[in-house]
Amino acid sequence: MRYLLDTTVLIDHAKGRPDTVALVRELFSEPNDLFVCDAVVTEATSGVDEPEVAAIIALIEAVEYVSTHPDAALWAGASRRRLRRTSPRQLGDAIIAGVAWFNDAVVVTRNPADFEVQGVRVLAYE
Repeated sequence: MRYLLDTTVLIDHAKGRPDTVALVRELFSEPNDLFVCDAVVTEATSGVDEPEVAAIIALIEAVEYVSTHPDAALWAGASRRRLRRTSPRQLGDAIIAGVAWFNDAVVVTRNPADFEVQGVRVLAYE
């Protein structure tokens, strides 16, 4: 299975949330393709204090990094138009959803509604 780790996973893992640490460990223990994209890396490294950045970078380096393909960006724009979402906060979610769609991946997130409304598959955790 292909899993796109959302920003929440990187931040929660860096903060040592036991449920997230266990989930990441489980995902690594199975034959999965785990990856992050540019929007996730940007959000995660800008949304924490300096001590968490090193832990986030370590997780980023342990998974595959994919850039946003132009088709994924076009899909994200169409999703925002369809849903009439224009806030800056929702821009990142639309790009992440577009990358998941383009790569036929499941988004792993603590905020499933942000992605389910866009029609991508989600693995939710609390």
